[in-house]
Amino acid sequence: MEKEFTKAQEIERGITKRFKKSIWSKFILALKEYKLVNDGDKIAVCISGGKDSMLLALLMKMLKKYSETNFDVCYICMDPGYNKENRKQIEENAKKLEIPIEFFETNIFDSVVNLEGSPCYVCARMRRGYLYNEAKNRGCNKIALGHHFTDVITTTVMGMLYGAQLQAMPPKLKSQNFEGMELIRPLYCVNEDDICLWRDANKLKFLNCACRFTEVCAVDETASARLQTKNFIKSLKNKIPDVEHHIFKSIHNVNIDTFVGVKEDGKYFDFNTLFDKKD
Repeated sequence: MEKEFTKAQEIERGITKRFKKSIWSKFILALKEYKLVNDGDKIAVCISGGKDSMLLALLMKMLKKYSETNFDVCYICMDPGYNKENRKQIEENAKKLEIPIEFFETNIFDSVVNLEGSPCYVCARMRRGYLYNEAKNRGCNKIALGHHFTDVITTTVMGMLYGAQLQAMPPKLKSQNFEGMELIRPLYCVNEDDICLWRDANKLKFLNCACRFTEVCAVDETASARLQTKNFIKSLKNKIPDVEHHIFKSIHNVNIDTFVGVKEDGKYFDFNTLFDKKD
């Protein structure tokens, strides 16, 4: 008699079968390549309710089940002021994936909704601080966020096109404000297109942006610098099929000797200083 599986178990099996090469193997690759999860870690997986963080939570749950690494994990979701429908959708998805989410409340949406211009930057900074604080209070030494391969290359290109700088998104970093805490990005090698395929294959629906700002304002997504950059990279694929991987590899293969100005630990070194150092 064939064994019956729960919905969550079927989705997990899909990760190790249909999506083994595109998601599971790349998830494991990032963990090993950048040493993201180690013995003794206690990691807070930060869940926003979107596809990326929910997939990350599922992968970390599976890792805890199968890995020989001795680590602990908890799944935290900050409620910054979600409406009832959005909060319910997060709860239902967590139940469907059998992820034991723990909520904590903040009033971030109330704090930023009336700010002039887009409050997204302030909101993101505040959310990060709350997540670090909550994780530290729970005895964690790391928080895990759902940034993926596509975020990495998009951020890199955005820095050049909009910020006049070469700046990447690292796979892990040490917190400057919370001593002993680190941020890790286990989806670092997973392409967003594959996350979307996983979502659609399992007929899952996740939150996109559930903030109050987008509820009350008409946001033109085509004007988003991030979306424009993503579309620009996609357009390049028509002529350069491996362009995404070229961008990704470029941040692993930086030739400092050819740069005319660099920053290190927040200090800027101009070309002449770098040139004179070579004597």
